[in-house]
Amino acid sequence: MEERKVLLLKFGELFLKGKNKRDFERLLMDNIRRKLTGYDFSMEYTSGRIVIENYEDIEESVIVEKLKTVFGLIGIAKAVEIDGDYENIKKYVSSIKLSGTFRVSAKRADKRFPMTSVELERNLGEVLLNSNENLKVDLHTPKTILYVEVRFNGKCYIYHENIKCAGGLPLGSGGEALLLLSGGIDSPVAGYLMAKRGLKIQAVHFHSYPYTSEQAKEKVITLARELTDYVDEIKLHIVSFTKIQEQIHMNCDSEYMITIMRRIMMRIAEKICERENLGAIITGESLGQVASQTMQSINVTNSVVSLPVFRPLIAFDKEDIMDIANKIGTYETSILPYEDCCTVFLPKHPVIKPTIKRAEHLEKFLNIDALVKEAIETEEVMLIKG
Repeated sequence: MEERKVLLLKFGELFLKGKNKRDFERLLMDNIRRKLTGYDFSMEYTSGRIVIENYEDIEESVIVEKLKTVFGLIGIAKAVEIDGDYENIKKYVSSIKLSGTFRVSAKRADKRFPMTSVELERNLGEVLLNSNENLKVDLHTPKTILYVEVRFNGKCYIYHENIKCAGGLPLGSGGEALLLLSGGIDSPVAGYLMAKRGLKIQAVHFHSYPYTSEQAKEKVITLARELTDYVDEIKLHIVSFTKIQEQIHMNCDSEYMITIMRRIMMRIAEKICERENLGAIITGESLGQVASQTMQSINVTNSVVSLPVFRPLIAFDKEDIMDIANKIGTYETSILPYEDCCTVFLPKHPVIKPTIKRAEHLEKFLNIDALVKEAIETEEVMLIKG
């Protein structure tokens, strides 16, 4: 009886796709190959599963950790692959040693197999009971679940553990967008969540040297690098915002400073999107978290751009955001005490309910087009890879 260790990869939402399902699956497999560059392995697709095989045992744990960050995968099983006829399956299962309580969970993807899933579960459960003393069936809270999958490739996969993965949709399946990346907790999480929905990510950071330090800039570069665990690479645009903030401070009402500043950021972001052929802007705003994130403030900010603005954190509590930041490894960097440009010239009482009419009036005291053009000309671009 020939058997070999494999990794059985599972994907979730893709089964909901229609005629373009195979396009999503091919993209997912391409992303897996890219993630595992430098490792020896082979890969096979079989009826709703991807099988990774022919890898070095010593590299298995590293490969699993890398695969856990691939969007589109919901689970990994360290499985044994054997020929999929019943007598062969029965012989292998009889060699498995278990104790305590158990149940068998069978999936008969290949309907040519002579038993239903329920019949296979029942028969293999009996085999295990006969070959293990002091073993009991528990269908609800067993100590061990033995998974048995019969696939269309004539093979059977047997395992007892599911390793959770990132989920979502394959990176690149939803297009590409620009993330407004500050040095805070929220924006890296927003980028992660939109990447999980299939978006490739570029990022823009607004830097106000000398009011903000070089450490603040390096902090953002580190955050981008940490995100590449999930998005492979990020093209980071660093734009000088110093002159714009000085002009706003000199010419606009203090309570509207943050509002005007964010409107100009959005204009710059849209210009970068047009040049880079990006389809949307992503921000880390959460409704009501600060004055610039009220419903009225968001509306005034949105009014200067025509592209979609994605705000995946809009209904999140701060603790929810912090939990995700910890999970993806950006939290410790985000809380480093280096201020970003949003804290420069911060007014004591920022407007909570701004109006478009008032913002447009104040902007008449600025040469917006010239400021945007000059800021983009200062742009520093770097490609950050995982």
